[in-house]
Amino acid sequence: MQKNIHRNIDQKSIISRQNTENCLDTIQLNQLEQSYRSWLKDTPRFDVRLSRKRILLIFLLIRYTGAKLSEILSIDPFEDIDLDKGRISIRDVHSKNKAILRTIPIPQSLVDDIKSMMSEPDFSTLIKTKFSIDPGFVRRKFYERSKFCGFNEKLGGPEMIRKARAVELLQNNMPLPVVQSILGHSTLNLTQSMVAFSEKEIQRVTQLFMDRESDRKTSARNSFFGKIKLIEQNDVLSRIEIVSIDGFSVITTITTNSLVKLGFKKADLVTVEIKSPSVMLQMPNKETEYLSSCSAENQFKGIVTRASLGPVVSEYVVRISDVTEICSTVTTKRIQQLELKIGDEAWVLFNSFSVVLHKE
Repeated sequence: MQKNIHRNIDQKSIISRQNTENCLDTIQLNQLEQSYRSWLKDTPRFDVRLSRKRILLIFLLIRYTGAKLSEILSIDPFEDIDLDKGRISIRDVHSKNKAILRTIPIPQSLVDDIKSMMSEPDFSTLIKTKFSIDPGFVRRKFYERSKFCGFNEKLGGPEMIRKARAVELLQNNMPLPVVQSILGHSTLNLTQSMVAFSEKEIQRVTQLFMDRESDRKTSARNSFFGKIKLIEQNDVLSRIEIVSIDGFSVITTITTNSLVKLGFKKADLVTVEIKSPSVMLQMPNKETEYLSSCSAENQFKGIVTRASLGPVVSEYVVRISDVTEICSTVTTKRIQQLELKIGDEAWVLFNSFSVVLHKE
């Protein structure tokens, strides 16, 4: 698995960098969202405010679902948005029975926004016949808001917001197959690990990701979802192997008391966290699958994708799989000795005691 993943790293890394350069990042997306909210309030006319609120809702739905403009304009807000379960159904408008193509979980913040909007009788009446709005008019308003924020107007268009959402999810370590599923891509990148996850588990992982994104529950840079593959229980310490959706395994060692207390068992979904100061970097010196001279249980070869150099401490990000990146915080002196550069291969190393598990 490590070899197969490594062959794809360079290509995926390049694609990710290209996408980042050609679309808005999270900060810019949030700035654009705030622009829409300010625009909504910046009119004394009630009818204009209702119209702007409809545009804001369309923007928010594309911003947080990554759906196409045509898909959003085709939904029935009263039938296809389930606020109790926090999800939106995208239907096949070309089929006779309007079959559901996919269901997308949405963050709680968006649920709250929609509840607030739809609680207003006049707005509910406005969108009762779906959105009933010209797609060209929506695009023009999107371009205006983007230009108002100082961005290239095309970057604020519906298609580019959809693309920016995909990149945002990938950069936050959502596995590529899950992102493809959310966006409705017909060709999924099914890894061996992905096949081991049921559709229900994939939906659960997606919802947990959305909840975390909304609540910002953790400050850990290295955090991703996985499934317990193996537990070796001993009197004092227990060894747990976790497999991620995009196909790599992480080993953690915890006390058996914690294992029993938290009720971990095989096939449980968990969140894996590794503190960045615990992650070591090493330059490859020969083509070997593992570093035989290192005692760290977790060893991954990857590509350096980002670097932030400080006077004392520096931060390096290494892509170890199609979409998973591991951040390492190291002293700048040590990095200067390694002479690591963006695009270089590097080993990412951390021991099993550095891995923290959270039960979901």
